[in-house]
Amino acid sequence: MPVDTTMQRLNFACESVAEDGTRSTALHTVAPRALVVAGWTGRDVAAIEHHIEELAAIGVPRPSSVPLYYRVAAQLLTQSPTIEALGDQSSGEAEPVFLFSQGAWWLSVASDHTDRQVESYSVAVSKQMCAKPVAETAWRWSDVQAHQDTLELRSRILEDGRWVDYQRGTLASIRPLAALRDGMPGASAAPEGLFMTCGTLGALPNAKGEGIRPATQMEIELHDPKLQRRIVHRYAVQALPVVA
Repeated sequence: MPVDTTMQRLNFACESVAEDGTRSTALHTVAPRALVVAGWTGRDVAAIEHHIEELAAIGVPRPSSVPLYYRVAAQLLTQSPTIEALGDQSSGEAEPVFLFSQGAWWLSVASDHTDRQVESYSVAVSKQMCAKPVAETAWRWSDVQAHQDTLELRSRILEDGRWVDYQRGTLASIRPLAALRDGMPGASAAPEGLFMTCGTLGALPNAKGEGIRPATQMEIELHDPKLQRRIVHRYAVQALPVVA
């Protein structure tokens, strides 16, 4: 069972939609107790293979099975506008993220920021190396489940002095989120403060043909076109020196 090993608290503006369309927002203060990073979650086999090959191009070994559920230190979750990473070889990935709070599931957006150099020899270890930024707004899952495939996931990075699209697509590219969540070990006994990121989209190449690549700033976004709302979170990355 997860244990509360930290006094860290995250604050979420949790939005619910009533049957008549009325929206209400409540502040949830959540102590992260467990964090699971779901990997290789693409719904399309060809898309999964594309992402595997994308990572293989930077030395990442193929996964043993799909999907995979990586347990990660819950203390890595952060809402800080700046994270620190060792060296300059880390990069983020926009992902929908489930959180369980006050007896209900909520959906937000997070970045599975990852050390790419470490990832080349161990994906599991690389997941532990970097903070995981998460937005400060969440939507009640039951309000979006029926139209989840229309939700749009996007990220942008600051590259060569300008903001460029880094990822863009809909959740139709990812396995149905409830099924993915329910496949997680221990999902039936979800504790307060459980978080699970749900996978990502491939990176859009730049003019040099580079896909996955580092950036000093990143913006992640989840857009609900049906209910006309967005969750946006931006963060900066401060590279720490690598001392031999």
